[in-house]
Amino acid sequence: MTGGLLTFGETMGLVAADSIGRLEHARGFTLGIGGAESNVAIGVARLGGEATWIGRLGPDATGDLIAHRLHAEGVRAVVIRDASFTGLMVKHRRTAGLLHVDYHRAGSAGSRLVPSDIPGETVRAAGILHVTGITPALGDTARAAVFQAVETARAAGVAVSVDVNYRAKLWSRFDAAPVLRDLVTRADIVFAGPDEAALIADGPPAEALAALGPAEVVVKDGPRGCEALIDGKRHRREALPVPVVDSVGAGDAFVAGYLADRLAGAEPQDRLATAIAAGAFAVTVPGDCEGLPTRAELTLLVTATDDVVR
Repeated sequence: MTGGLLTFGETMGLVAADSIGRLEHARGFTLGIGGAESNVAIGVARLGGEATWIGRLGPDATGDLIAHRLHAEGVRAVVIRDASFTGLMVKHRRTAGLLHVDYHRAGSAGSRLVPSDIPGETVRAAGILHVTGITPALGDTARAAVFQAVETARAAGVAVSVDVNYRAKLWSRFDAAPVLRDLVTRADIVFAGPDEAALIADGPPAEALAALGPAEVVVKDGPRGCEALIDGKRHRREALPVPVVDSVGAGDAFVAGYLADRLAGAEPQDRLATAIAAGAFAVTVPGDCEGLPTRAELTLLVTATDDVVR
């Protein structure tokens, strides 16, 4: 790759109950894939950018599914086959407004990432290195892989993007805070929700994160839109009003929209507009990555005058 997006981390099989209610009463399930970093890679590829994902997958049908899906989406997937199993997410909607996500990933192939899995020459050839706060939570070697790749990128002048993505089911706030803060201080671009920003720094979210060093800080706030400080200039975008079917993966879609436009040389306000539109698309479709839009689809949510496109 030359000049595109590079990311890495754990991608899992995603088993989702088709009905609302207790998981034990579900009779139908959908099998897909999910992972913050691969969601972003797919999102960038659908928007016309170049994207590479690196990760470990098990010698099983779920690992095969993930590899095939990524290739089919136009992502350059560098798959390292591991003897351990491919992780799983199980998702069910207990009520219409309450979604549960359970992980089955301890000891998984994806959690066994090591620094040597991320070649230095691949990092140095990237336009943007994108990492998340999920991968450092998976274990010591995965954490080392993140920080080594980030330092390689910084030394080569490659922009480093960090999505804080705190996951309480993976580690405590006490354990996560210093690691995530350290990661943010090394970033050029940072994405976080208001609660995630508060985990790392005190004060108004955008200003507090920018004070740690990143030139571009974007605070994702769901239905309230986003606020950003980019090269010292404040930006604000309202969310698009859309029916919410599944909010999981919306933040990744937002990040993909922003980074795809940044790679394409777009101005900050245009990056944020694309990010908002991509996030809005994602919540209207079930699944982690199924709703990610193409470039041609981006304007549909604001220009369509009917519910049928002919």
